Amino acid sequence: MELWEQILLGAMAILVLFLFRPGIKATMEKSKNAEEKHWGTLALLAVVLIVFVIFLISTVR
Repeated sequence: MELWEQILLGAMAILVLFLFRPGIKATMEKSKNAEEKHWGTLALLAVVLIVFVIFLISTVR
């Protein structure tokens, strides 16, 4: 990748961060103010994702 392409990619990444920052900030504030936390759901999704990745790796071998 050329130097100008790397600089352009870095500038675009910074621009994307600035564009999405208000939405991310509002989402984080809403998450802090949430009444109940859904850690069980998060753990279940993590386990399902790990099992799926292991399944994909085993089918490729």
